[in-house]
Amino acid sequence: MEYTYQYAWIIPFASLPVTMLIGLGLLLVPNATKNLRRMWTFPSVSLLCIVMVFSFNLSLQQIKGGSIYQHLWSWTINNDFSLEFGYLIDPLTSIMSILITTVGIMVLIYSDNYMSHDQGYLRFFAYMSFSNISMMGLVTSSNLIQIYIFWELVGMCSYLLIGFWFTRPTASNACQKAFVTNRVGDFGLLLGILGFYWITGSFEFRDLFEIFNNLIDNNGVNFLFATLCLSLLFVGAVAKSAQFPLHVWLPDAMEGPTPISALIHAATMVAAGIFLVARLFPLFVTIPYIMNLISLIGILTLLLGATLALAQRDIKKSLAYSTMSQLGYIMLAPGIGSYRAALFHLITHAYSKALLFLGSGSIIHSMEPLVGYSPDKSQNMVLMGGLTKYVPITKTAFLLGTLSLCGIPPLACFWSKDEILNDSSLYSPIFAIIAWSTAGLTAFYMFRMYLLTFDGHLRVYFQSYSGNKNTSLYSISIWGKEGRNPVNRNLFLATTNNNEKISFFSKKIYKMDANVRNLIRSFRIYLGNNKGTSTYPHEADNTMLLPLLILVLFTLFVGSIGIPFHQEGMSFDILSKWLIPSINLLHKNSNSSLDWNEFAANAFFSLSIACFGILIASLFYGSGYSSFQNLHLINSFVKKIDSKRYFLDKIINIIYNWSYNRGYIDVFYATCLTKSIRGLAEITHFLDRRVIDGITNGVGVASFFVGEGIKYVGGGRISSYLFMYLFYVSAFLVIYYFYFLV
Repeated sequence: MEYTYQYAWIIPFASLPVTMLIGLGLLLVPNATKNLRRMWTFPSVSLLCIVMVFSFNLSLQQIKGGSIYQHLWSWTINNDFSLEFGYLIDPLTSIMSILITTVGIMVLIYSDNYMSHDQGYLRFFAYMSFSNISMMGLVTSSNLIQIYIFWELVGMCSYLLIGFWFTRPTASNACQKAFVTNRVGDFGLLLGILGFYWITGSFEFRDLFEIFNNLIDNNGVNFLFATLCLSLLFVGAVAKSAQFPLHVWLPDAMEGPTPISALIHAATMVAAGIFLVARLFPLFVTIPYIMNLISLIGILTLLLGATLALAQRDIKKSLAYSTMSQLGYIMLAPGIGSYRAALFHLITHAYSKALLFLGSGSIIHSMEPLVGYSPDKSQNMVLMGGLTKYVPITKTAFLLGTLSLCGIPPLACFWSKDEILNDSSLYSPIFAIIAWSTAGLTAFYMFRMYLLTFDGHLRVYFQSYSGNKNTSLYSISIWGKEGRNPVNRNLFLATTNNNEKISFFSKKIYKMDANVRNLIRSFRIYLGNNKGTSTYPHEADNTMLLPLLILVLFTLFVGSIGIPFHQEGMSFDILSKWLIPSINLLHKNSNSSLDWNEFAANAFFSLSIACFGILIASLFYGSGYSSFQNLHLINSFVKKIDSKRYFLDKIINIIYNWSYNRGYIDVFYATCLTKSIRGLAEITHFLDRRVIDGITNGVGVASFFVGEGIKYVGGGRISSYLFMYLFYVSAFLVIYYFYFLV
């Protein structure tokens, strides 16, 4: 065991040769490197597999009762200051290592086919490999300085990956937005690190925890200053894990390729903030105000993310807000003291969300032949529907990921989310209401996404005709058949076969009429020489489907590591046994009995809420809406409870506008921050150019003209100088006499 730990330094650096060789190849022999570009997939995946096997070995030793291991090298020693670099192996490190490597391998295999036709294929794999290196270095870091170095490297890789297609203005703007937003958090993290060095005199985790706890117990530190430093450390996690109010970069990060979205949302950037909170949890738990702050930010984030996902049309942005909401659950858990549940949900959510993102990539891949390669069309769920018969494997995988995220047993997220919901009930009734309600919203928007994508009929039809006839590409409304009746401001009126008008609450953003059809370019696609061939959505290749199927297995079975079993009268599970060293460090009892009756009651309640959300989504977006039966039932119900149909209509429209416009938070930032800073810069520029420079330039110009005028006065005659002198002295004496003495 000691021998294995001694070589654990290989974990963060195993994939480094691939990144270096790709970079050197593109620099020295670019043509040869590009011609052999597909061969780089094998070493990238192979080296990451080696790291994965090594991580599993370390994890098994941790489960068998291994202790925490740390190895350090002295980097610099100067008087009383000593800085050491090294690696730390504990349960948190092994958990994160397995998570990063398994998801990373799936994404790399998937990307080999997904990015095969992209000109930046090699650059993509170099970025991806370096991102995995940075994240592995982060999770194995033994001190705060080392964490900060890899923290910045993770941010740099995310910047490069989000802006991978930098020729697109939206992609370049998105990576800049992510960069600027995370600079806020990174600056706070740096200040917090410096503050804790001021308090404890150490960057090492063990010394940091021990010294700080002793200072708190003995009142040896200023409480306000310690709280401020902990808050600054938490700001770094808020930005990196897209917590409110620094979450605005996350949906725009979808401008990168879909495999990048899967990696960022499952195992790298957003997981880094959660890891930081888990790593520094012994510090946070000492001050109740910080724990309250963490739980408050978590509960606000999970509610906001769920509401913003309700009306999104872009499938990747909808998944992005889903990630934001689930990260809120994960952040809520440590805030209420549920350390184990946070790590459990981090694991289950990572595999489920990686499955959903890679599934969305397969969906986008199937839609591109129909609508073109514009993300506004290929990722628009309004233009999808009826994909079940075209992509059945993707549909099944996406359905399982959706059910898992909704909390349907026995899938992975059910076990972890249910634990967080139960712990929130014990912590605060208000938090419990919000958390349980958000679970219902999660089921609603996830099944809305699933039904809009796979259910009903394809809302973009492609027809190819032989001869000189035009090829047409048209759409029908997601609410049913298009009618000729006018659409007013709030209600979409459609006509059934019986000419009965049915109204439904929606805004113009959901209407599928000429405005939407104008966004879709008509085109012809001919395959080979057969002009009568039509192009339909198609299933992805095997190299893209294989990662989906493996992630399906993870989604089905990874939740079993947290399922309790009885041993000698105690309730125990693999995850708790895995976390024993960390739990003991936190002075928590890892062996706790489980009341299965209480568990069954809570599970039934959570399952009922999820099923209710699924039912509402099915009524609104199920295939039955094409016959208007569901809408007719909804309309009749609304008429009974609201005869004027004004109040409920207004509420629903407010909710949809709030969701679709991202809660107006981006508008608020653009108005109050961007425009204010720009206005302040313009005022400063005016003062600098007109006032400061004006005074300086004015003195110079005035001196020039005064000098030019005076030089003509001097004639070189002493008598003239004496006359002028006597004249001015006489004038001064006269003025002084009349104004001051008289």
